[in-house]
Amino acid sequence: MNKMKLFGCIAATLLLSIGVQAQTGRGGIDAGMLNELRESYNPTTAEKALQNVMLANSVKVLSLNQENLNELDTHFSHSVPSKGITDQKSSGRCWLFTGMNVLRAKMIAQEDLGAFEFSQVYNFFYDQLEKSNLFLQGIIDTRKKPFDDRTVEWLFKHPLSDGGTFTGVADLIAKYGVVPKGVMKESFTSDNTGAFSSLLITKLREFGLELRKAHEGGVKESKLAEIKKEQLKVVYKMLAQVYGVPPTTFKWAPKDSDGKYREEPQEYTPRSFYEKYLNINLQDDYVMFMNDPSRPYWKSYEIEYDRHLYDGHNWLYINLPLDEIKQMAIASIKDSTMMYFSCDVGKFLDTKRGTLDIDNYIYDELFGIEFGMDKKERIMTFDSGSSHAMTLKAVDIDKEGKPVKWQVENSWGVSSGYYGTLIMTDEWFDEYMFRLVVDKKYIPANILKVLDEKPTMLPAWDPMFTPEE
Repeated sequence: MNKMKLFGCIAATLLLSIGVQAQTGRGGIDAGMLNELRESYNPTTAEKALQNVMLANSVKVLSLNQENLNELDTHFSHSVPSKGITDQKSSGRCWLFTGMNVLRAKMIAQEDLGAFEFSQVYNFFYDQLEKSNLFLQGIIDTRKKPFDDRTVEWLFKHPLSDGGTFTGVADLIAKYGVVPKGVMKESFTSDNTGAFSSLLITKLREFGLELRKAHEGGVKESKLAEIKKEQLKVVYKMLAQVYGVPPTTFKWAPKDSDGKYREEPQEYTPRSFYEKYLNINLQDDYVMFMNDPSRPYWKSYEIEYDRHLYDGHNWLYINLPLDEIKQMAIASIKDSTMMYFSCDVGKFLDTKRGTLDIDNYIYDELFGIEFGMDKKERIMTFDSGSSHAMTLKAVDIDKEGKPVKWQVENSWGVSSGYYGTLIMTDEWFDEYMFRLVVDKKYIPANILKVLDEKPTMLPAWDPMFTPEE
């Protein structure tokens, strides 16, 4: 063995020795503890048999509560009529589909239409363009801060997403209006956003670096704005190539339930169409509520940088106890008004039956251990948070006036869940419901007064506030 190899072997031995010492130091799993852990697992014959089963099967399948698989109760004392289930397919646009479904129900009822749907890709095009500008302008605004500043770091980590909130729906519609689905149809990429979004994110990060380097080279803010405009031209081109060019004018006429035109088609802009058929001020007439027991109730909160448009509104909500939120939800449904609703949809979801029920799975019995965190503790430890938006459309109330179960219209297609909907127990609602958007006419005056107070500003990286997808 030559000297170099000998030296290399000695160095490796020393490093290994140091590593072993580090592993057996304070706080590590030393040999004694490992032996104790091994000895603590002394399975019975029945537990060995269960282990064999668990090694070859899904934990979710094995924990399915067979006693909870009785015939599904689909009766609801109060339900808002709906025509047709939408499908976001492989995209994170549940927030947009949900917001549009709330408006769609209003327009169908108001105009006595047959099946009708707004174009989601039309507003999504502008959502992605506006979010790109939000990121690039954020880079300009923070150009003097070091690269490892928390806000700068957050911007580069999250330059763009296809997720969002109701605030984004409201701001986008106020600025760009809406169009019927037939005017701008879905594309392959709008149904499957992942690959393209990844490319656009990479390009935005590159543009962000260019802006910071230009600033470091002495370029003034006015010139940075010109550079940003040229960058946005590239973004617009990329969006147009995969989503199509949003129309500025179009012709449309309403059809009845038999599919026949009731009048001659007229020409509209997206804004004039919205103003004629809906004319709702989503920004002022609706309020978002949160049930977050980890923070004080009866207070309003605002999320910094959590908006879709640079010149739009930050996400604002009132944190309330569940009973207060439920009463407004019930009042809305009784008046045939759907609501934007979001929750932690993956928890205890039986996708085949379309149920959200804390008794769907018995994980504690399967493992013989208790999962004991409450809602507040799950939020604080990042174990639970809002992940998906749907449209709350029905409630079943018992003789005492208390809700027993709820129903949401989903955007995963008609073959998903219970004919495109999900049915949740009231107990599940308590544990995993997070956000609800309510028309002001269903909100008591004492709750609206909370909006008179200055909201508490929370940072964009707050753990509870990831966009619904």
